[in-house]
Amino acid sequence: MSADAVSERDPGLQPERTRLAWRRTTLSGTISAVLAVKTALHGGPSPASLVGCALCCALWLGFLYLAHHRIQALTSPTPPPRLTPRHATAAVLCTVAMAVCGAALVF
Repeated sequence: MSADAVSERDPGLQPERTRLAWRRTTLSGTISAVLAVKTALHGGPSPASLVGCALCCALWLGFLYLAHHRIQALTSPTPPPRLTPRHATAAVLCTVAMAVCGAALVF
């Protein structure tokens, strides 16, 4: 790649793509949480399914909180800060735990 091609790159596109990826992931998590609640309440609620629903919703809210703060950082006029390992780990744990809760509700 030539130096001219590098200088022509618009640095604003990467944060925009990342912001859109966070939005898509948040939408996917929302759909997963809604389907988990629907599955758990189908046929009448049980104490175990209600706990699973509450846990799934709490994890979704945690991920939504993390994603919202990251999206806000990406839309600021200053260059966005790097995603800290702590926030990245929290986002991954929320996602994996929500998947486990959803799987547990299905089985």
